[in-house]
Amino acid sequence: MQRRDFTRNLAGAGLGLALIEGAQAQGQAGFKEGKDFVKLSTPAPVSLPGPDKKVEVVEFFWYGCPHCFAFEPIIESWTKKLPADVAFRQVPVGFMAAHQFHQKLYYALEETGQLASMHRKVFNAIHQGGKRMASESEVVAFVSSNGGDGAKLADAMKGFGVNTKANRAKQLADAYKIDGVPALGIQGRFYTSGALAGSHERATQVADFLIQAAHKS
Repeated sequence: MQRRDFTRNLAGAGLGLALIEGAQAQGQAGFKEGKDFVKLSTPAPVSLPGPDKKVEVVEFFWYGCPHCFAFEPIIESWTKKLPADVAFRQVPVGFMAAHQFHQKLYYALEETGQLASMHRKVFNAIHQGGKRMASESEVVAFVSSNGGDGAKLADAMKGFGVNTKANRAKQLADAYKIDGVPALGIQGRFYTSGALAGSHERATQVADFLIQAAHKS
């Protein structure tokens, strides 16, 4: 979903990123720079969790995006097959106020140790349950009714740690020049998406190719 589509309709259609003009290098797998993926002119920051990890993959997403919801089971399956030295993490975008609220929700769930149990439930509540998840009272009630700690979540959403992570997420999305989700950033050097690659499944194939390229370099 593109940023301009967010402006028109926060939950509307409008898949992915605009294609970049002027394709250049063509990979061995037939993936073309400028068509299937974009190479950044200025590398984005990379944050690896330890010396055993060599390549970082970032999925940029928004809880309210229907394409991100459709991509979630694909990305879950794909990440299970990644090489052991690849570090994967999800980064919620903060384009506008609605995205920034969900961004803080994600990081508050992470801060309070509730992300693993609540992440898919939040997605399902929005896209299958018709919930907006757009206010503190709504998300606190939802988490509490699903066996979580709503009070702890509310405190975390206002905390310094969550605000710091949200600011860093915005900086990373800006560095990757992300203007639509879902999108995959690889090693601070490339990004791809279902819109660029042609489908969500093919985007993971392009990402596999880019991970190999990052390993070789």
